[in-house]
Amino acid sequence: MRVTDTVDPSALDIAAIQKRTLRVLTMGQIVGSAALGSAVTVGGFVIQDILDQETPWAGVATATVTMGTAVMSQLLSRYMQNAGRRPGLQTGYMIGALGCWLAAWGAQIGSLALFLAGLFFFGNGQAANLLARYTATDLAEEHERGRAMSRVVFSSTFGAVFGPLLIGPTQHVGQEWFGLQKYTGPFLLSGVFLFLAFVNTILRLRPDPLHVAAQVRGTTMAASKPDLRIVSTLKSAWATPMARLAILTMIVSQATMVAVMAMTPVHLKLHGHEGVSPYVVSLHIAGMYAFSPWVGKFADKNGRLATIDMAAILLVSATLLSALSGDVEQLLFPSLWLLGLGWNFGLIGGSSLLIDATEPSKRIATQGVADLMMSFCGGLAGFASGFIRRAIGYHLLSAGATVAAGILLAAVFARRARLASTV
Repeated sequence: MRVTDTVDPSALDIAAIQKRTLRVLTMGQIVGSAALGSAVTVGGFVIQDILDQETPWAGVATATVTMGTAVMSQLLSRYMQNAGRRPGLQTGYMIGALGCWLAAWGAQIGSLALFLAGLFFFGNGQAANLLARYTATDLAEEHERGRAMSRVVFSSTFGAVFGPLLIGPTQHVGQEWFGLQKYTGPFLLSGVFLFLAFVNTILRLRPDPLHVAAQVRGTTMAASKPDLRIVSTLKSAWATPMARLAILTMIVSQATMVAVMAMTPVHLKLHGHEGVSPYVVSLHIAGMYAFSPWVGKFADKNGRLATIDMAAILLVSATLLSALSGDVEQLLFPSLWLLGLGWNFGLIGGSSLLIDATEPSKRIATQGVADLMMSFCGGLAGFASGFIRRAIGYHLLSAGATVAAGILLAAVFARRARLASTV
């Protein structure tokens, strides 16, 4: 018999519900990340085809997706606070699928406005994927939150790595079988992936983990609703040193990753290595997700600050390597892999620290605002990256990302010093 969201808490097996929740989220992450991996890889190419190969606007594709993610992270968080995790996630995936198909139409007819509108709504799918990591922690024990979150993030590996590898076959099928434009096929396929994530969530994420968590605490959804205003929520979180460091970690990790990743395929294409791009992106995404179980265990065992330390060190190493790569495309393989791994440490370390530093009644609102800031700053970085690359080059763009990662390293060092001085 199916368990409903209103069952008496004493009759619920929380461990069994948590296992089921993680299985459902895992499947959603696989197909959702496949959509993201394939679409983001060719987004810049569509902009170049519509405008020209040397356009500084190539980064606007990634920026538009990221800005859509930023806006919808906040809106979906509000919706989840009122209705639960399942309605929020399924809405994000469905609108994301429609956005992919709208972007495919724009790519097909060469309409920049239509293409960018589609990418913005596609950001709903990425917002749902990001918020799923918090869903994994709703019923997790405090000492297991990092591992629960990392399991969901890890599952993205399978879709995100193989998504870009489907670009070539999808382009061929679209062009040869259906007479579509070169880059239309990948966006059509991404829409299918997000639709599958929608179906998986609406049918299988039962009972809703957020409803169950409220029942376990002896409250109701209505009783646990905090102030959802963005400014007040951000001020409240920013007033707490640990929450402030968590948000800074998520922002720096996202911004440095997006800026360098968005311009790497463009940089490779301009130097005659377009065919290498899917493999570089796949390795980068493997770094983002494949080591998540280890990162989660590391975070639970060694603490959140140690995890953020690792994030900053890896991001500095990655961006330095890309800045020094010159025209040697082989160096971009380890560089982008380290960039993804550093992002993984930053996302899991920062997100886990944010949960630990926020009281339960304010968590969902704070999570939404944190993802809003993270994605918004990532979107700005992606948007600016094309102009920076055009003005001063890919390598100085990477050097700027190194400086940002260095600031994060200094911030966590300063936080450690303050904690040590109070002991």
